[in-house]
Amino acid sequence: MLQPPTAEALFERHRATLEQALEALRSRSHWSAYPDLPSSKIYGETAKADGEAAFRALLGGPFPLDQASHGAPIGAEVSPWGLELGITYPRPDTEALVSAARRAADTWAEASAEARAGVALEILARLNRESFLLANAVMHTTGQGFVMAFQAGGPHAQDRGLEAVAMAWAELSRLPRAARWEKPAGKTTLVLNKEWLAIPRGIALIIGCSTFPTWNAYPALFASLAVGNVAIIKPHPNAILPLALTVRTARAVLREAGFDPDIVQLAADTPEAPIAQRLALHPAIGTVDFTGSPGFSRWLEQNVRHARLFTEAAGVNPVVIAAAHDLRAMCANLAFSLSLYSGQMCTAPQNLFIPAAGIETNEGRKSFDEVARNIAAAIDSLLADPARAQSVCGAIASPATLERVADCRRLGRIVRDSAPLPQAGNARTATPLLVAVEAENEAAYGEERFGPIAFLIRCRDAEEALARAARMAAERGAITAALYATDEGFIARAKRAFARAGAPLAINLTGEVFVNQSAAFSDLHVSGLNPAGNATLTDANFVADRFRFVTIKRAA
Repeated sequence: MLQPPTAEALFERHRATLEQALEALRSRSHWSAYPDLPSSKIYGETAKADGEAAFRALLGGPFPLDQASHGAPIGAEVSPWGLELGITYPRPDTEALVSAARRAADTWAEASAEARAGVALEILARLNRESFLLANAVMHTTGQGFVMAFQAGGPHAQDRGLEAVAMAWAELSRLPRAARWEKPAGKTTLVLNKEWLAIPRGIALIIGCSTFPTWNAYPALFASLAVGNVAIIKPHPNAILPLALTVRTARAVLREAGFDPDIVQLAADTPEAPIAQRLALHPAIGTVDFTGSPGFSRWLEQNVRHARLFTEAAGVNPVVIAAAHDLRAMCANLAFSLSLYSGQMCTAPQNLFIPAAGIETNEGRKSFDEVARNIAAAIDSLLADPARAQSVCGAIASPATLERVADCRRLGRIVRDSAPLPQAGNARTATPLLVAVEAENEAAYGEERFGPIAFLIRCRDAEEALARAARMAAERGAITAALYATDEGFIARAKRAFARAGAPLAINLTGEVFVNQSAAFSDLHVSGLNPAGNATLTDANFVADRFRFVTIKRAA
């Protein structure tokens, strides 16, 4: 009988992938370890059918996870597409989770960096093989269309996890593990042998979100594991399954490599009995990662004093439209960005600042109202085919988003109304709402209106549009910003203004590249310089602040 590979053997198995990831981080050029096309030629002839069958087999029963349940199992996920999942999960107990994590922590912290990286890389490789299963899980918990669920929930999330492992490896390698220190001192020489031990902060608590459960959790999970922290993953109650699958795979790899599987644990809860606050305040928690609402982010900032906190909250992502070298291409690009997953992306644009007198385009000067109508028409054209509309828009993750759409109708003049997608059956759907407002009406557009909602903001001129957009990004938060302009002087001023506001800027995007997209190994996601979040995926600070080096010195 073949013995499972050791953690060090796993490292050697995946060493080439790690080295390629490190080179991609240095060059910031395009590279991906995991193909994002849901193709049978890549993943196997039966991969799609096998993934759907595996998903269907999970419905209506207890999720197979080898964790103790402290009371009746929990779980009430209902797909935004109309399917009741009926899956139940072990009911967690805070002290039991922490005790199990503590028991597993020392062995994991004392493992070599190679061993931890090898385990992490093997987990990612297996998750990649399960991408079709993950796609179904993400689709039916978040409302994403299948292709988007496959890409964002599978390979793109896995790439972000790999990026975190590579960055952690780089930070752990920054100091030598040992060195001989010699200092001349007159007729003698002082000699010491020194070591530098990387000590993890403790238990990592990862609080998942409802819309991108894997994409937002994997950087935190794999950064924490790579530097020696054990992890408790607390999914959003509406999107437990994708992270439960992740935990199941992680525990299997850990066990096979000779480690305690409680290095990674699931902490599912319900909206009626949430446990995130209790876990976050536990003194054994060393780091907390959170993606979600500004309200809970503020609570964490005010109350979590004993642990390092990494947040991604909300933003009023701006677009400044000063001119267009290709009006139709600009409007088509914006239409897709506004429609993709019904605006339920943290990178989706919300506030479009347009001069009151209009803009110069390749089709002549267009008034404010003409620009607004062109954007609305581009959305209508994009969504004219029902099948494409469903694929692009997906479904609405939360009923509260539909209520928000209804509330926003009264905030200004409706340029394009939101409506359910035709032929969507029982799915909860909505197309983009466009509302025109005056620049002075900051009460309307000065906070994140999560969902398929965008404001067309009438400004005095392009300079006011830029000034307002940059100020709002700095004061209210922005994860992305976009600019359409032809004057190079204006573009230079915009680059400076948005950089100071901590809002990554996309300039004159047309074609198949969109402001919503954030590429692993190249783009830095969230700057930490404005209220949209305090951490960046996945820069050096994101991983280095999860551990500390301690010096040991001994007389030679």
